[in-house]
Amino acid sequence: MVLAVVLDCADLDRSATFWCGVLGYQAEPSSPSRYRRLLPPDGSGVELLLQRVPEHKVTKNRMHLDLRVPDLDAETARVSALGARRLTAEPIQEHGWAWHVFADPDDNEFCVLQPPAALDE
Repeated sequence: MVLAVVLDCADLDRSATFWCGVLGYQAEPSSPSRYRRLLPPDGSGVELLLQRVPEHKVTKNRMHLDLRVPDLDAETARVSALGARRLTAEPIQEHGWAWHVFADPDDNEFCVLQPPAALDE
């Protein structure tokens, strides 16, 4: 079994540039298709499949990506510089976890999380 996560978007090139920057993935060459595969550089791991759709996102995602990072402030600055829009003014704190909610260029939500110190060790 292979897991692929499919993400709707309006512009395949824009979304590929954004998500490759965020995840460090590589995009397959563009084609006239309405799909674009993004993969880790070594080819092993979860595939992100971008799917061009005509409609715009209207409500909250029922599923989203969580990016676990060692430095919340640094990653917040990095994904913001890539074009993410931060949806939370202050980090959400729960059970030692801290995170921000972001939106990608198509308004798909994702979170950047810093785990409790005990999990970093």
